[in-house]
Amino acid sequence: MAIGKVEICGVNTSKLPILKNEEKEALFERIENGDREAREEYIRGNLRLVLSVIKRFSQSNENVDDLFQIGCIGLIKAIDNFDSSLNVKFSTYAVPMIIGEIRRFLRDSSSPIRVSRSLKDTAYKAIYAKENLTKKNLREPTIMEISEEIGIPKEDIVYALDAIQNPMSLYEPVYTEGGDTLYVMDQISDKKCKEENWIENISLSEAMKRLDERENEIIMLRFFEGKTQMEVAEYIGISQAQVSRLEKNALRTMKKYLVF
Repeated sequence: MAIGKVEICGVNTSKLPILKNEEKEALFERIENGDREAREEYIRGNLRLVLSVIKRFSQSNENVDDLFQIGCIGLIKAIDNFDSSLNVKFSTYAVPMIIGEIRRFLRDSSSPIRVSRSLKDTAYKAIYAKENLTKKNLREPTIMEISEEIGIPKEDIVYALDAIQNPMSLYEPVYTEGGDTLYVMDQISDKKCKEENWIENISLSEAMKRLDERENEIIMLRFFEGKTQMEVAEYIGISQAQVSRLEKNALRTMKKYLVF
């Protein structure tokens, strides 16, 4: 894999910008206010981070352009979900997400069923467009909206996205912060069983009275309305990592007052 190449995916890596800490903070303030240009500038200013991560996969036989594209998807997800109020460097948050995206890609690529380059390109464009539209409209776009955004028939998009899918363990870690790990299962809503079995106990009401207002709201949204942690985070305006911590604390508190 030609990690040392200067041009990757049409990007001259030798001329990538380097943002100072003050610039990053200023850009993120604008991003949080919905500034699309600031978001694009922040992405460009962190492409070197993607380059540093893909060097860890130098023993891979995959095309460096593919790894760079996948790493950029991880970078975009990190930017869109980063909580600047936490005392955590953006790179600390972003690197695990970039690595996770690349590892999932490599696992898919190792499958006996190989996906063509054209299908991968279509899928990457669709995923990138989905991230942009979700951030712009504050909701997940439809396939038709993605189709109109990138100018590719919706049937081709569905086929391409389906082609790169790969089974994943519910216990696969997505992100770790301060000892708290978010797993795939934390991002999946349960439409049939919207609460843990033990929540059915008659002492539930009394236990929930022990929670503060925010913890109570999170438990209601998560286990009574079946929302994912990401959906809850967007709804109440905090990060998914914060939702995870508050949820775990609330469940620990409630268990003390539940009769088994």
